[in-house]
Amino acid sequence: MTSPHSPAALFDLSGKVAVVTGASRGIGESIARTLAAAGAQVVVSSRKLADCERVAASIREAGGQAGALACHIGEMAQIDALFAQVEASHGRLDILVNNAATNPHYGPIWETDVGAFQKTVDVNIRGYWFMSSGGVKLMQKSGGGVIVNTASINGVVPGPLQGIYSVTKSAVIAMTRAFARECAPLNIRVNALLPGLTDTKFAATLIKQGEANAGFMSHIPMGRHAEPDEMAGTVLYLVSPAASYTTGACINVDGGYLTA
Repeated sequence: MTSPHSPAALFDLSGKVAVVTGASRGIGESIARTLAAAGAQVVVSSRKLADCERVAASIREAGGQAGALACHIGEMAQIDALFAQVEASHGRLDILVNNAATNPHYGPIWETDVGAFQKTVDVNIRGYWFMSSGGVKLMQKSGGGVIVNTASINGVVPGPLQGIYSVTKSAVIAMTRAFARECAPLNIRVNALLPGLTDTKFAATLIKQGEANAGFMSHIPMGRHAEPDEMAGTVLYLVSPAASYTTGACINVDGGYLTA
């Protein structure tokens, strides 16, 4: 019998159903693979079903449990359909990782057009809000659960030329704390991951442009960007029994960027 204090038990997700959005690549894909390796049944979700199926199939080939559901979290009908399908297929939801995001405008804040503004708000704020709301409603039916929101260090210190994105990520931090406070009596914990500069398609501009990259590196004490897998361990902690008394936490995983 495994001790409840053993590392294996503290990070065991066996029997848990987890939905990870934005999981077809990058940080979301790494999170999905890590939760599956810890025993969770993972629903891999993003806008394109084929990309989700590719990740889910790879998880199954590695011995994990995974399925795929397409969902554009900027579309309310698709959010509703996702939760209906999860409930029909699994009967419960234990873990929700809100990771999908968008950043269509990279340039001076005053040049943000209304289309880019609305798209960023619809996905990064409204999407997270109603994904969290739907998750809470489903989690209540089985006695509780855990939500993790992928925010950003830009939500603390706005990124240059990333104005509206930074504003939405600041809202995600506030949203995390608000949901955590109200959902704690429901046995639902809500926390946030704040990634620093990470090597993903999403951050390709910052990493591959020499001047932008040098500017970031000069503020990172560890002197390098992160790999997506370096984000997944924090999420595993937050959704596991090891974090049973942790809610409302916003954890920086940034190589020390916010200390500089």
